[in-house]
Amino acid sequence: MPTVQTNRLTLRRWQPSDREPFARLNSDPAVMEFMPAPLTQQESDLLADRIEAHFHQHKFGLWAAELRSNSAFIGFIGLSIPRFQAPFTPCVEIGWRLASDYWGRGLVTEGACAVVYHAFHVLDLSSLVSFTSVANLRSRRVMEKIGMTHNPSEDFDHPNLPEHHPLRPHVLYRLSRSK
Repeated sequence: MPTVQTNRLTLRRWQPSDREPFARLNSDPAVMEFMPAPLTQQESDLLADRIEAHFHQHKFGLWAAELRSNSAFIGFIGLSIPRFQAPFTPCVEIGWRLASDYWGRGLVTEGACAVVYHAFHVLDLSSLVSFTSVANLRSRRVMEKIGMTHNPSEDFDHPNLPEHHPLRPHVLYRLSRSK
């Protein structure tokens, strides 16, 4: 499976050495602010297992993101097929999660633009979605920077979160391939 490179990032398949920094990232309350809870090492490893299984099943997934300058693992950026039912599924989602030390540098936007190109020109997908908690303004800004649009009538309550959970209300963004 191909890697995706940008000026500053390599998006690649996961390696066993990614598990420890991935667990640190997933246990960081700042990184997990808009997720139900930080993850334990075991939960993080299970997530890494699901990411790898997604690659095997679909031939694409959430790539491990590393800096080209020093090969440091910094998180993930890529594509996935949501495992829940909603009015907009089935679909392919573009998503990301970076260690907080790397926020504010445009790395997610840079990587996400490369993933969009890969999705439309290599995988020949016709559209992508992205979604997040209403309050996650950082991710929403990235969605807008990569050209995604938001239609408030498509916002939804995430079915994997209980009613009245503060993170349950989600926004949906879309991007379609240009002809």
